[in-house]
Amino acid sequence: MPEPLTLKEEFPTTEGICPDCFSLAVISPAYASSTGELNAILQYFYHFFNFDKQGYAEYANALESIAIAEMLHLELLGKTITALGAPPIYCQNPPTAFNFYSAKYVTYSRNLVNMIEDDIIGEQRAIALYTKMLARLKNEQIKKIISRILADEKLHLAKLKEILHALDTCG
Repeated sequence: MPEPLTLKEEFPTTEGICPDCFSLAVISPAYASSTGELNAILQYFYHFFNFDKQGYAEYANALESIAIAEMLHLELLGKTITALGAPPIYCQNPPTAFNFYSAKYVTYSRNLVNMIEDDIIGEQRAIALYTKMLARLKNEQIKKIISRILADEKLHLAKLKEILHALDTCG
């Protein structure tokens, strides 16, 4: 299994974070919504399987590396949600047990170029979401967590653009 595609620096800790309903409401959509980390993980693995089957091992490995990075983000957000006082339920706004995540949000493209284009759109949405969160958050420790995830998302976007360029050049 490849290494996660992340910056080579430690993730911030959740130690010392206290319950905070405002911060919880701000960051929850990044966890398990249509634009959240859980969706990104599932979409990247779906695309990984397709690239791998069609013989594009290098690109498949890159997608798997991004998926693994998104798993680390999901873990960090889950720990942060828990520290903020809510159970890490797979829904848009924990602790409310409704509006559950659905795999219908994964884009099930069949064409490899379309898959990468969908992934680029997903990363652009994630970057916009995390940027808006940073503007709203007041808790500096949570801002560090979101900033760290945001930096990885920008790295993912650059890698996806590189793959798209290579696919466009080949096709």
